[in-house]
Amino acid sequence: MQHTHDLLLLGIIMLLGLGAHTLGGKVHVPRVTLLLLLGALAGPALFDVIPLQATGSFELITELTLAMVGFLLGERMSLRDLREGREAIVLSLTVTLVTALVMFLAVWAFTGNLPAALLLAAIATATDPAATLDVIREAGAKGPLTRVVTQVVAIDDAWGAILFSILLVFAELVAGNGNSISDLVAHGVTDVFGAMILGATIGWPMAWLTGRLKPGEPMLLEAAGFVFLAAGLAGYLGVSYLLTCMTLGVVVANRAHHHVRPFRSIEGVIDPFFALFFFLAGYSLDWALLPTLGLLGLVYLLARVAGRLAGGYLGGVFARSEPVVRRYAGACMLPQAGVALGLALVATERLPELTLLLPLVIGATVIFELAGPAITAWQLRLAGETRKR
Repeated sequence: MQHTHDLLLLGIIMLLGLGAHTLGGKVHVPRVTLLLLLGALAGPALFDVIPLQATGSFELITELTLAMVGFLLGERMSLRDLREGREAIVLSLTVTLVTALVMFLAVWAFTGNLPAALLLAAIATATDPAATLDVIREAGAKGPLTRVVTQVVAIDDAWGAILFSILLVFAELVAGNGNSISDLVAHGVTDVFGAMILGATIGWPMAWLTGRLKPGEPMLLEAAGFVFLAAGLAGYLGVSYLLTCMTLGVVVANRAHHHVRPFRSIEGVIDPFFALFFFLAGYSLDWALLPTLGLLGLVYLLARVAGRLAGGYLGGVFARSEPVVRRYAGACMLPQAGVALGLALVATERLPELTLLLPLVIGATVIFELAGPAITAWQLRLAGETRKR
């Protein structure tokens, strides 16, 4: 067999993903963290137990995974839900922008690297809705803070993805990459608006078709076909596939009568891709860079915490939220996982000279995934909204 190593790798990683899911539930460690650590241990920098040729498809796995993630993010931008959650919109936008601003200023002041500061500013806005919602369910939390946090984490990654697409253009403009300023500006405008136009163009026929097929395999084929078609055309045309697929999701969420079906279909098949994605991301980690990122990593951690806290308070003021929301909302949004890592991989692909991005974000993700849920539970308890007072 020509692909013996690839098949072995796929089977091993998926079983490791199953083990990480099971073990994570028992020891309360996120499976994302476990898969990243397992991938790092199996990488060439440590035990080197996987042949290098077996990881040649990592770029394809990344693009497939992020195409599905982008589509799922689009569901969170349903106009009906946004109209019903004005407070959450104001709060989430404020937290996103304040976190990005604090991170940008901190990284730029520390490194003097403007492209890195722009990209880390956007990456820092990403959260982990699943971890936050799991904490809320486990604690049986109810109250104004719980209600707002539940709504905010459902949409803030979407704002972060939009901001990332815009700041990536500016980062490429500042980096230069041998092109004239006018060419880079034109490319940036094409990248962002071209992706939105392409996503909307494919989204309309997808929205029309959704609901005309019965749930099951035909729906999965429809959803996956449109998502991967959009990502492929985005790559062919040289526009952002993440923003294209997100726009596709936005159109389907707002125009399709049975819009939840394609999103649930994609959610049903994304787990194996996530397992491969996180494991191979850990595999690609360059451990030699970690000692050089000590102080910068601390700056990133402190700046993100400061941005979340300040953004949560200011957002609560702007949204006229209750005092308990202003005081505790920001700290409830510290968990960070897959979307941040995906954005870091996209940034590294577009600006490969920024070798610090991926190890920094992986390290920070592990820390925030370990500490974030515990802090969220603590804040909900301080707010008096859990069963355990």
